[in-house]
Amino acid sequence: MPKLATPLTDVQVKNAKAKDKPYKLADGGGMYLEVMPTGSKFWRLSYRQVNGKANRLTFGSYPETTLGEAREKRTAARRLLNDGIDPAKHRDDRRRLAEEKAAHTFEKVAREWHQNKIASWSLRTAKNTLHRLEVDIFPAIGRLPIAEVSHQQLIVALRKIEARGAHEVAHRIKATCAQVFSYAIQSGLADRNPAADMKDVLRPVAAGHFAAIDTDALPTFLSVLNENEARMLKPTRIALRLMMLIFVRTSELIETPWSEIDLEKGEWIIPWQRMKRGKLTVNPDRTNHHVCLSAQALALLHDLHTVTGGGKFLFPNQRDHERPLSNNAILKALERMGYKGQMTGHGFRALAMSTIKERLGYRHEVVDRQLAHAQKDKVASAYDRAQFLAERKVMMQQWADYLDGVASGNTVAGKSGRQV
Repeated sequence: MPKLATPLTDVQVKNAKAKDKPYKLADGGGMYLEVMPTGSKFWRLSYRQVNGKANRLTFGSYPETTLGEAREKRTAARRLLNDGIDPAKHRDDRRRLAEEKAAHTFEKVAREWHQNKIASWSLRTAKNTLHRLEVDIFPAIGRLPIAEVSHQQLIVALRKIEARGAHEVAHRIKATCAQVFSYAIQSGLADRNPAADMKDVLRPVAAGHFAAIDTDALPTFLSVLNENEARMLKPTRIALRLMMLIFVRTSELIETPWSEIDLEKGEWIIPWQRMKRGKLTVNPDRTNHHVCLSAQALALLHDLHTVTGGGKFLFPNQRDHERPLSNNAILKALERMGYKGQMTGHGFRALAMSTIKERLGYRHEVVDRQLAHAQKDKVASAYDRAQFLAERKVMMQQWADYLDGVASGNTVAGKSGRQV
């Protein structure tokens, strides 16, 4: 029967002196204090692995690891052995896992998530999403292991965005972070999503509409536009006129390549991939949009072609012609006209919708098809687009003539055109 070791005391451990060779002071249960010739002291555990081979485990050095702490580690190791687990392998696995988690920072995981999503996004969405993360989130929590990012750390980052008045941006970035954390959970890199739990932390964003003038303000607007056109670049001038004549979405106009337009036939068809509903990741609307050009709109495009027709885009960026005009260009032009807070690029759509219905007498669904709004019934949507195309062409010409009449003063408030 093996001799049982007498447990060590704190005094024995403290007073153990160095010798010419390393020696051991047993504490029982396979654990001992090894005293080195240098005077260093280490807690070690001798044990047999599950396969019967001898092995030893180091618990730390003394006095950093006390006698009591070493005994707690011995007890934990013995429990693992009783469960058939090698404590040394268990330690190494935990260390490797900790290193892996530390290596998977929020920024690294976010960039991986972003890369995986690019195929389903438009170029602008991909660029804007990464830019927001790089500006507002990575500086705050980017270096932290994603599994260790706390609610409070994320809240601090989001409230900095709120502090500069960008409340809607804060909500969008919170939603982006929630997707990044969800990706981390699915990848086995985190077990909680702090962004998903933040329902009441940020200030709510009040729903609103894009600023738009009403029909009665149209004569003054056209007069101011005419007065300011001499100070605008020709493409900007034409862009504003086209927005009023065809009222597509701002992005759908400024990102248009010349390849979409047939000037000889007078046709402009926007592929469904560039339309708002076509960019949806779930059930995108694959219907191409017929812009329906009036004679006035077609004349503007011919004029524009003499300036930018040699390049890719109708409205190229002034600094880099391989990129389209900035999305804020039309908004800035309206601001210079004195319409800041009163009119936006999107406002032309609201103006056209109300005026064409009220002054030209067209049914809502006809104007709605021209605005490329989504239809709840997909079958009815396809039928309506074909059914109304001829009618929409007539409507768009009447709309252009109506604007000319208002600008010249020949058309005054009241009904004009025909009831449909």
